[in-house]
Amino acid sequence: MKIFKVCLVMLVVIALTGVAMAGTLDEVRAKGFIQAGVNGGVYGFSQPDEKGVWKGLDVDTARAIAAAVFGDASKVKFSALTAVQRLPAL
Repeated sequence: MKIFKVCLVMLVVIALTGVAMAGTLDEVRAKGFIQAGVNGGVYGFSQPDEKGVWKGLDVDTARAIAAAVFGDASKVKFSALTAVQRLPAL
């Protein structure tokens, strides 16, 4: 009986988590773009080139998420953030 209760609680938590995530994804889709906070000067991770085009691993990850959500990797807006600014920006 105890195992049944634990399993039931786990199923409820998983179901509620799925609902919360679905709401967030719907909000992002309604906004029309992914907002990505990146460090503006870490070569190889996130740095604008001489033309102002963002390059790097973090940038590529954000573009991959935009491609998965919208079918268009260009639907990303980048914000340069320091380590101190990241948590409040979330």
